[in-house]
Amino acid sequence: MDEENENAAIEKVAHTIVKKVIRAAQEYYLNNVQKEEEAEYTARNIQWTTCESFTVERGLQQIEEYISTWELHKSWLHCSEFLWEEDLQNSKKYHYRVLWSIPTRRKPIPLATASTYFVIEISKIKPVTLPVEVFFFLESSRLIHRPEQCRFREKWLKDIIENKIILRERLKLP
Repeated sequence: MDEENENAAIEKVAHTIVKKVIRAAQEYYLNNVQKEEEAEYTARNIQWTTCESFTVERGLQQIEEYISTWELHKSWLHCSEFLWEEDLQNSKKYHYRVLWSIPTRRKPIPLATASTYFVIEISKIKPVTLPVEVFFFLESSRLIHRPEQCRFREKWLKDIIENKIILRERLKLP
């Protein structure tokens, strides 16, 4: 019995030490490494067109130009499209969608896709020489991102696709 109690006590101490080491490593990472990585990164953006020179086609071109600044693996393919125009009292909003997938040789038609939605807003109140306002969000998320304040993460697209595939398997869809 003494040997069992001694082994249990040693195991308990070992677990406590491991937990403390893991906690210390996490704190070190959060306080030092992650802050350094974020400090080194500056949000990539483009020079957006002015309200007076905006067209639907120009908006689509600029979205393409902006997403080309994202750090994505070359296997990602996308297609962009204009969806609709929304005329509000103080502005006009132009809605676009960028559809993402990773086709492969074995599966050229992907099981799932992920969408990012862009909105370009043209103010009817502000001077027409100001740039358009742009924001985007991902499907399944209500968080609105601004290009000048956001670092796009490839993981966001992967998570959407993985969740769709998991749902498909659970529902036993073909």
